[in-house]
Amino acid sequence: MYQSDFPIVRTLAAARECAWLNPKLSDAKTALSKLAIGEADVEDARARLARFAPYLAARFPETREAGGLIESPLREIPRMKAALAPDMPGRLFAKLDSDLPIAGSVKARGGIYEVLKHAETLAREGGLLREGDDYAKLCSQEARAFFSNYAVQVGSTGNLGLSIGTMSAALGFRAIVHMSADAKQWKKDLLRAKGVTVLEYEGDYSAAVAEGRKRSDADPASHFVDDENSLDLFLGYAVAAKRLDAQLKALGVPVDAAHPLFVYIPCGVGGGPGGVAFGLKLIYGDSVHVFFVEPVQAPCMLLGLATGLHNQISVTDIGLTGKTHADGLAVGRASGFVGRTVEELLSGEFTLADARLYDYLRSLTDSEGVFAEPSACAAFAGPRGLFALPEGREYIEARGLAPHMENASHIAWLTGGALVPEEARKAYLAVSL
Repeated sequence: MYQSDFPIVRTLAAARECAWLNPKLSDAKTALSKLAIGEADVEDARARLARFAPYLAARFPETREAGGLIESPLREIPRMKAALAPDMPGRLFAKLDSDLPIAGSVKARGGIYEVLKHAETLAREGGLLREGDDYAKLCSQEARAFFSNYAVQVGSTGNLGLSIGTMSAALGFRAIVHMSADAKQWKKDLLRAKGVTVLEYEGDYSAAVAEGRKRSDADPASHFVDDENSLDLFLGYAVAAKRLDAQLKALGVPVDAAHPLFVYIPCGVGGGPGGVAFGLKLIYGDSVHVFFVEPVQAPCMLLGLATGLHNQISVTDIGLTGKTHADGLAVGRASGFVGRTVEELLSGEFTLADARLYDYLRSLTDSEGVFAEPSACAAFAGPRGLFALPEGREYIEARGLAPHMENASHIAWLTGGALVPEEARKAYLAVSL
């Protein structure tokens, strides 16, 4: 049924690499005007993170140099560009969320933000925090004792669980992470070492989320971080765009109609890439072009967008397994909230076979001395596909971008990697599929 109604689904069902251009892409001003969230919501999230900066600087020494901000470098990677697509015009950068402090992945943005917002709400309601307080006081034993009366739970394939679990445990919450049994063992071990309870389930990511939600709902003192539907997660990710804007300005990189910006982000359930895309569109409008990248066995966001069914369709409905070496992207059903939010903002998607993850990983390590986990390296299928595939060239021509491509900037958003143990890094580099 789906394959006959939507030709792209035939390609997805065959697990072939492909490019998809979003037919619903609208001008940014019109698309953003239809949404119930906007600039004020992102600014509120930014301000909250600023209030927590003294606490983060005190509790996590790795954030002190940045004044308690959780931020990653933006680095130009010309040697990777030459290895990836030597004829590609413009400049290629890596947004190194792989090096984000505390949790070592993009999930440190949305995940930690949601935990902090929940903590602030409880602390203010309980009289622990008042207007104008220095939030470093949350490092106290009194604060930890207060938060120990509450639980924070999440279902995760790994990186979101690391960010939620790490921050929740640091504050003193009872932290519980529900994970599929095939999630990386080192991530489970790291969480347990931080005092987080890890519960494992047979089945995929969605099964872990469903069980986590059920258990949390049964406990009135528990807050469930809903990766599929959380506005707080989404807004935490969106703050990244404001930070990126400052970094681009510091590097003297303009973004306007004559200097287009292309951003490529690996996508799982959708919250991280969706939030970043939303934030970028608020700032740059039609001058930014955002593409998601997904594995051929788990293209849940592409499937939901292309069919218009969003979370009402799973990759298993078209015969795919949902299993991939890109464990953070091993999601069968996309967030309906995110899909509906970005369906007129996203330029398109690329899919890639797992073997390319390791090719890109080795190339990045060899050319730039940068390590990112396999799922993060999916981002490089974006710039490659834009110039190697006919759909990419079609997008450039249809949007009238051809005269400006020499002035373009491309950002591969590297979503995780800093916490990967050395043994696992060596194993990844040795994989050949």
